[in-house]
Amino acid sequence: MPFRFIHTADIHLDSPLKSLALRNAELGRLIGGATRAAFSQIVDLACEEAVDAVLIAGDLYDGAQTSMKTAIFLAHELQRLDDAGIRTFLIRGNHDAASRITNELTLPASVTTFTARAETVTLTPDAPFEVAIHGVSFRQPQAPDSLLDKFKPPVAGAVNIAMLHTSLGGAPGHDPYAPCQPAELDAMGFDYWALGHIHQRSVQGAASKIVMPGIPQGRDIGEAGGKSVSLVTVADDRIITIEERTVALARFERVAVDLAGVEDWSEMVSRIESALRTARAALDCRHLVARLELSGQTPLSWRLRRDADKLAGEAEAIALAIGDTWIDKITNATVSADAEAEPASGDGPPLQELGALIDGEILQSPGYRQAVEALADDITSQLPGEIRDVLGEDTERRAKILDDLAREGARDILARLQAAPESGDA
Repeated sequence: MPFRFIHTADIHLDSPLKSLALRNAELGRLIGGATRAAFSQIVDLACEEAVDAVLIAGDLYDGAQTSMKTAIFLAHELQRLDDAGIRTFLIRGNHDAASRITNELTLPASVTTFTARAETVTLTPDAPFEVAIHGVSFRQPQAPDSLLDKFKPPVAGAVNIAMLHTSLGGAPGHDPYAPCQPAELDAMGFDYWALGHIHQRSVQGAASKIVMPGIPQGRDIGEAGGKSVSLVTVADDRIITIEERTVALARFERVAVDLAGVEDWSEMVSRIESALRTARAALDCRHLVARLELSGQTPLSWRLRRDADKLAGEAEAIALAIGDTWIDKITNATVSADAEAEPASGDGPPLQELGALIDGEILQSPGYRQAVEALADDITSQLPGEIRDVLGEDTERRAKILDDLAREGARDILARLQAAPESGDA
């Protein structure tokens, strides 16, 4: 019989979602509970597929958790695996190392939590080979150096599976923890590397299967797209097959809406509805959380900016009618069909002159830029480490993001100052 296991990581149980909750409390509650729902789905999948083991490659928790509700939930789910005769193997990542629950929770005997000293557990499944599972945990929330030298050699004759929480060669938005290169992992002699830390799925390797399953449940638009776990089968001939399985409750998606040439408000609403229904139909989980991205040249451009509250209401009404659909945010990159109607630069009506003043003098002034930089520093310092790159990974990128935000804000303000439209264009 084959040896089968589920490989997951970065579950981030009860991850706080403060910004999302501020925009929409109900959506915040839904996504706030989605990490638990995804973990329950992982346990359901393990039981349905009758796997031999579940491997969790770090960041099961989301930091210094203090809620015992999390502990009770987790103990219950792990007990379900134990009752089904499924072994669980855990390593601690950077978030787990800071969690009180990591040290306080009593787990079933079928759960193995690897320590900061690399260990090996040998299994004798109903397969024509032994399975050796190797793992090493973070001792502290930071692991700036490679952990590869801690691993023991592969067990001769066995199928060797190694668990590691690592940033590999580095990835945007992820701190450099336990860095290493795929070529180094390939050279270690293990058959399968069960990795964690990077939230984007990847499968690579030549001599070994090097798998980053990604986060199983997205928590914001930065984690848009399909999220999954890996269902792995090691056949009797030792050939390894990897299946991607969805366990998410909700999926974040950027939904593009092209409004080029649209002149009528009702037609604009119709295009939003069509785009949302198309995205919803393609979904592989229950809830769609959409960020609407409006684009195109349309005479409605400035009205969309000025009446952003009405636009949001229209979109939310459509989402409610579709069902299990939510609006995360609406971004407006449309441009006016009449260049003279858009107050941007040059001499002309007062709003045009104000636009020119903002673009040409205010946004470029040293005092303004210094004030914006100080505000950005203050905001960034209050963010969790893993999302501090939201305003840019370096000085150049940050300056561009702040510039774009300032210009977008200026256009929104000018749109609201514009005269009300004629009653006939509603």
